[in-house]
Amino acid sequence: MSTSSATPEFAAPLHAGRVIFPTVARAHASRAAHGASLVRGATTAALVAHGGTDGIEVTTGTPKVYLVFYGSQWGTETTTGGYDSFSGDPVGMAPRLQALLSGIGTNNELWSGVMTQYCDGLANGASVCPTGAAHVGYPTGGALAGVWYDNSVAAPSSATGHQLAVEAVAAAAHFANLTAASNRSAQYVIVSPTGTHPDGFNTPSGTFCAYHDYNGDTTLSGGGAAASSYGDIAFTNLPYVTDMGTSCGMNYVNGGSAGTLDGVTIVEGHEYAETLSDQNAGGGWWDNTNGYENGDLCAWVGRGGTGGAQNVTFATGSFAMQATWSNATNGCAISGPIVTGAAPGNDFSLAVSPTSASVQQGSGTSATVSTATISGSSQTVSLSVSGLPSGASATLTPSTLTSGSSSTLAVTTSSTTPTGTYAVTVTGTATSGTHTATFSLTVTAPVVPGTFSLAASPSSGTVALGRSISTTVITSTLSGSAQTVSLSISGLPSGVSASFTPASVTSGGSSTLRLTVSRRSLAGTYTLTITGKGPSYTTTTTYKLTD
Repeated sequence: MSTSSATPEFAAPLHAGRVIFPTVARAHASRAAHGASLVRGATTAALVAHGGTDGIEVTTGTPKVYLVFYGSQWGTETTTGGYDSFSGDPVGMAPRLQALLSGIGTNNELWSGVMTQYCDGLANGASVCPTGAAHVGYPTGGALAGVWYDNSVAAPSSATGHQLAVEAVAAAAHFANLTAASNRSAQYVIVSPTGTHPDGFNTPSGTFCAYHDYNGDTTLSGGGAAASSYGDIAFTNLPYVTDMGTSCGMNYVNGGSAGTLDGVTIVEGHEYAETLSDQNAGGGWWDNTNGYENGDLCAWVGRGGTGGAQNVTFATGSFAMQATWSNATNGCAISGPIVTGAAPGNDFSLAVSPTSASVQQGSGTSATVSTATISGSSQTVSLSVSGLPSGASATLTPSTLTSGSSSTLAVTTSSTTPTGTYAVTVTGTATSGTHTATFSLTVTAPVVPGTFSLAASPSSGTVALGRSISTTVITSTLSGSAQTVSLSISGLPSGVSASFTPASVTSGGSSTLRLTVSRRSLAGTYTLTITGKGPSYTTTTTYKLTD
């Protein structure tokens, strides 16, 4: 829920859903229960739709959750029981989160069913989903769609909301969710390492355990909205929850070591559920009395029964979970029927990886064009390429595929292709519509091999028969790197011999050429050719000898 300076735990309307401390939430729970009792006596439901943010109210399609372990402080990554684990994770929060999110939507569980009653496309203030409305999707087979350990930097000691949103946008790029369509059913959980204080967590002013938001929120701390080229990005700020101990739910359901991670699954389940029903925080479903979302109304209200926190069994284990608000029963519910509504239409995403390449004129490069089915069923996608510079060509193998598979894009340039950077567009066309992805192609001139100059100083000389004369052969690097130059001479008349000291030099160095004229040599003037040969370049100079 939102916070204000006067009454941080009760502010309304909702801006970004927050799980606040159970110690504070006892007052919160009392207030929530009072609000709920008022709703029970009224004719309107507790949660109403709010018209959407950027046209989005709820998560339609199959929910996809991407876990991002943010910062090198997580330590060394290994695999334990099929889940990524880290040496800097003292209580095993990382594998527990993966098991939870892999299990949601399995074992015929109906905890997720409660969320499916909420739908998209309603006017502000409406609370009844019409026939055919697109409802929150059910995560059949598990909600976890990917795990990323971003150890490229250390997580900030106190990351701002803006920094967390930037990380979420980077995660979308990492997972190749490069279009608004591919992020329509996605949420990114930014999990900070122990000892950090993301957006004030575990500080005197940070009276929350986690919150969800989206990148376009202009009030994000430390910089406001974070730019995205991939549509709106829903994310959760999930701190290292156990750093707050029982204040964030440790042992809330289970005693002893069995309950160490109770708060982790309760808090993440809370934010997951709220993101589904209010994807771009503020535009979805929340109650007009207090500004509470479906998770807020049922946070820390007690244990057991139909509306309290309790263990829920998925295929991956048993997890402490809180109930969420159900308009259908006008109360907190730990389970509910799956409401399908209108099946989402077929749609697919399109991405190119890598997104850019640099080639020399006359050479080529390749990239992978990936597609994914993001709603409905798979379909045939026809691929094409446009935006190539002159003298360049492209092939797609295959050029027609089924969404969910990939193709290889091969680009070839010619020696006449102009240098420069070009936005090459890959277009995918299917019965559901068209999507595009951009590949940045930079064409450069061929690298000129290293060159050097050669000169004799002096460039001429006169010598008597039976005597010798010398000149200095000077080299200089003109381009590229220095190289070894082997020296030779041609055009010597009969009776004249030559020697170089040394016979090879590194370009930039010099050698002494000594010419010896025998008494039997015929007098005259001769033009001698000195040759310098390197591994990638050869040049000559002349020396005029008179005897």
